[in-house]
Amino acid sequence: MFDLSGKVALVTGAAVGLGQGVAVGLAQAGADVIVVTNRSPLDETIAKIEALGRRVLPITANLGDEAALPGVVSQAIETFGKIDILVNNAGIIRRTPAADHAAQDWHDVIDLNLNSVFFLCQLVGREMIKQGSGKIINIASMLTFQGGINVPGYTASKHAVAGITKALANEWASKGINVNAIAPGYMVTDNTAQLRADASRSQSILERIPQGRWGTPEDLAGAAVFLASSGADYINGHVLAVDGGWLAR
Repeated sequence: MFDLSGKVALVTGAAVGLGQGVAVGLAQAGADVIVVTNRSPLDETIAKIEALGRRVLPITANLGDEAALPGVVSQAIETFGKIDILVNNAGIIRRTPAADHAAQDWHDVIDLNLNSVFFLCQLVGREMIKQGSGKIINIASMLTFQGGINVPGYTASKHAVAGITKALANEWASKGINVNAIAPGYMVTDNTAQLRADASRSQSILERIPQGRWGTPEDLAGAAVFLASSGADYINGHVLAVDGGWLAR
């Protein structure tokens, strides 16, 4: 039920952190993987996927630039002939109080965290409609449900990711496409480095997580494999929290 052999996945932001964890998890389940990044070298992710005996296509592209997205999808289709799974993981965060939040910070976050998600869903969704099947997994956040502090652009983008996920599920469920999202809790990634470096803030976060620890990229892999598999065929428009119990507290 959870075997992804013969499937092709495209994962954005796959060089490090959550994206790498998801890409490797999908490869462990049998999928070949297209890994896309804005900046970071992909060597480590490539090596981990190839060590599993899976094929991997690395693509470097500015995902915050709408004009770059068709080239990413066309290169993937030219190489593998299809895309069965899309994971929109790439994202950035800018921490500044709302009263001082620079316009450029707002636009940078929205362009990558929101606009690239919709336009990649649109481009890949067209291919999945032709195929009559597909799994789209958008990466949301705890700030899909909460307001956060000093991150107005990030919070707005992650609320919108949930909305896009539900809207596309409504349109595409009848076409054999599942569109869902994963909302990671507080994870050990570059985006949370500033929080983890603040001893008091880190401690207050850990005290609220029932499992008592920060999450890891590997913690996200199982949820991604599940939503990408036939085991999730009747799940659509859902935002799955992988948070160590944060929302339950």
